[in-house]
Amino acid sequence: MGWTLPECFALLRRRLEAERDGDGTREYIKVLRLLEKHPLPKLRRAVEQALAVGAITRDAVAQFLYPREDWSATLFSLDGHPHLRHVRVAAPNLALYPQFQRAG
Repeated sequence: MGWTLPECFALLRRRLEAERDGDGTREYIKVLRLLEKHPLPKLRRAVEQALAVGAITRDAVAQFLYPREDWSATLFSLDGHPHLRHVRVAAPNLALYPQFQRAG
């Protein structure tokens, strides 16, 4: 092959092989296959971001390759769903949150 990959790839491989019980090499190859559609500098940034948050699977790395939509501007259209127009979702009672933390 003769590739010279950035150090973050070696770190990703070590972590995958240490944490994935025999499946780490296969998962690392899946990450490398992202190079089929994405340039190395972009994949390097995605690997670095994934490592920074501890999300090291191929799917996690891939999430950093695609631009994020601004969800604050996203609307759910009720067109074609008239049965949903009357649905109301109550605001959560945040005072109960500590109780759920203790239970979990």
